[in-house]
Amino acid sequence: MRDFAAIDFETANEQPSSVCSVGVVIVREGEVVDSFYSLIHPEPEYYQWFCQRVHGLGPEDTEDAPVFPYVWEKIEPLIDGLPLVAHNSRFDEGCLKAVFRVYQMDYPDFEFHDTLAASHRHFGRRLPNHQLQTVAAACGYDLMNHHHALADAEACAAIAVKILFEDY
Repeated sequence: MRDFAAIDFETANEQPSSVCSVGVVIVREGEVVDSFYSLIHPEPEYYQWFCQRVHGLGPEDTEDAPVFPYVWEKIEPLIDGLPLVAHNSRFDEGCLKAVFRVYQMDYPDFEFHDTLAASHRHFGRRLPNHQLQTVAAACGYDLMNHHHALADAEACAAIAVKILFEDY
């Protein structure tokens, strides 16, 4: 399987539904063919300092951003029929399910794959940790701008092309 969509969310607070940005990278035949990034007006609408410290986004960045359903209208046709890939997919899948619930949208049963789990299988103890930037570097990818949703989705896609689907 060499066709997939890598996805990454950043959140405004501790609530998984509080997605404030999303990055999506479309891979076909092992090559990046498209990407998408958007800021999102979070729900609930508040920022916690530790989230802001991680990704640098705050209320001033998303006050005029679209709410999730409008952003999803742009993402949905890009990922149609593709499995989704994320680094620590439990987090991103949890965000996606939560924000679908908040907006009372019907959640499709997405197939998720996890590059974090694949990293543990592939590299084992050969890496000091299995954080996104560490695994990306081990796969020959230089992750610049870590915690920007599109940059993280690009790194995740690079990892998936290198190690994820060889393990399936």
